[in-house]
Amino acid sequence: MAHTTVPTTFRIGGDLEVRRLGFGAMHLRPETGEARAGCLAVARRAVELGVTLIDTAHLYGWGANEDLLAEALHPYADGLVIATKVGFLSTTSGEGWRHAGAPADLRAQVDEALRRLRLDRIELLQLHRLDPGVPLPEQLGALRDLRDEGKVGRIGLSEVTAAELAEAREIVDIASVQNRYNLLDREHEPVLKACEAAGIAFLPWRPVAAGQSGAQAEIAAVAQEVDATPTQVVLAWLLAHSPVIVPIPGTSSIAHLEENIGAAAVRLTQDQYDRLTRKSAQFDKRTEPDLKGS
Repeated sequence: MAHTTVPTTFRIGGDLEVRRLGFGAMHLRPETGEARAGCLAVARRAVELGVTLIDTAHLYGWGANEDLLAEALHPYADGLVIATKVGFLSTTSGEGWRHAGAPADLRAQVDEALRRLRLDRIELLQLHRLDPGVPLPEQLGALRDLRDEGKVGRIGLSEVTAAELAEAREIVDIASVQNRYNLLDREHEPVLKACEAAGIAFLPWRPVAAGQSGAQAEIAAVAQEVDATPTQVVLAWLLAHSPVIVPIPGTSSIAHLEENIGAAAVRLTQDQYDRLTRKSAQFDKRTEPDLKGS
């Protein structure tokens, strides 16, 4: 992996070009007053910094995060893609949510997302999780119908295995996969490789391994060598690791946002990339998925 060959953009689905450092909007909580104003400012600053892919979901405040993004950014800048996710509904019992992969549920959530985001078409719609209670052809068939109707441009998945991805691709074209992945957590490397082979965008959520990166001596050493922060180094490693990776780091802080986007300018030498890759192999990659983190 030569550091001079890191591309700066990727075409999702082969035609939807985005810059390879996106923004995950999950941390922008739909609060009121000064806190809400701060969230609006972060979203606007992301676009000012050149972000062209913003990721949200119905789950994030049950649509309130989508409302916030529309308030901050509509009318949208040319080339800005707001990707959202469907497949969960709020409940008053149990954990407060349930899978909602039935065709009627998915269609209702897409219609709601279009209204909240003030869009005629969602260019990238992702199934937040596969619903174990609904046959996969029914879930993906509903999304395919929405795509054929023009309400959806491209279909993505989230937190799937390589086998599930292969099964899904037998039903409908898959443009993206959003799985948990970072330098210190590479459990989904087989999925990444499958995406790479097929030209599918891989959107790692939790791409920074918050609270861990700076504590690793090798990461800190490389950061000092390239005059960057540990966060920027682990994001730069992701960009160098595979051309289909499109990280979507999230934050509610403008300072952290600017730090994250600054990673695009960090170039790792082959030696630095190799040292970081060896470091990543030392970690136990199996941790429980965090529903609220994706």
